[in-house]
Amino acid sequence: MEKREIVKRLVSQKLDEKERDELIEMVVNNPIAVDVDKEEEENITFGEKMADRISAIAGSWWFILFFILFLIFWIILNVYLLEVKIDPYPFILLNLVLSCVTAVQAPIIMMSQNRDAKKDSMRNQNDYIIDLKSELILEDLHRKLELILKNQSKLLEIYEKEKED
Repeated sequence: MEKREIVKRLVSQKLDEKERDELIEMVVNNPIAVDVDKEEEENITFGEKMADRISAIAGSWWFILFFILFLIFWIILNVYLLEVKIDPYPFILLNLVLSCVTAVQAPIIMMSQNRDAKKDSMRNQNDYIIDLKSELILEDLHRKLELILKNQSKLLEIYEKEKED
C-alpha cells in the first residue's frame, strides 16, 4: 500500500479494528521521515544552484562593503583623478550600472527565496506526517494499555474470588 493511501485512510479514521491495526503496524514499521535537504540537493538544477550561490554572495557583508568601495572609487576617479571624465557628475553611467545590477540581482534572490520557501513547505509536510505517525502510535499504545488494565482488573477479580473461597 502506498504511503499516500495510508495517510488518507488514517486521516479519514473510517476503519474497522483489524484494518486499523494493520495500517498502524505498516506505519510503525516503515520509516516516514524524509531528509528534505538531501532530497532537495538530489533534485536541484544548475540554475537553482547558481541562484543560491549568487544570493549567498549578493546578500553578504563582503558584497555590500565591496560595492560601497566600488562606488567611492568610481566617484573619486571621475571627480578628481581623470582628466577626461568617463562619467561626470551626476554619474549617469554609474546609475545605469546600479540599475542593471539591481534588475538582475532581485529576481535571482527571489528564486533562491522561493526554493527556500518550497523546502520549508516540504519540512512542514514532513513534520505533519511524523506527528500523525506519533499520534497513531500513542493511540495504539493507549488502546493496548487499556486492554492490559482491563485484563489486570479481571485477573484481580478472579484472584479476589479465589482468595475468598
